[in-house]
Amino acid sequence: MTDQPDYTITREVSGSKGRYVASAPGLPDAEMTYSILNPQLIIIDHTGVPDEWRGKGVGKALVERGVLDARAEGVRIVPLCPFAKAQIERHPEWQDVLGGKAK
Repeated sequence: MTDQPDYTITREVSGSKGRYVASAPGLPDAEMTYSILNPQLIIIDHTGVPDEWRGKGVGKALVERGVLDARAEGVRIVPLCPFAKAQIERHPEWQDVLGGKAK
């Protein structure tokens, strides 16, 4: 089995921007960023996963955390980031949070 790093995902919000950060000792951070359009709608615009994290499910975990938080807070997501969009398309159980016009 591959080494699965122990990591934590935290959420940071500043004004109309937010991000989820996966961090672990000795590894660069992975992140998913989003813009807040209004209290009910966010746009996921970028997911960045350094090579050290690839293949370990960290990007998927970032998207899932965003989906879970959105669901809990009654927020809709427009996934403009290709990675986030693909993950949500692969997981029908996450699609209840989709909103707005994702193109």
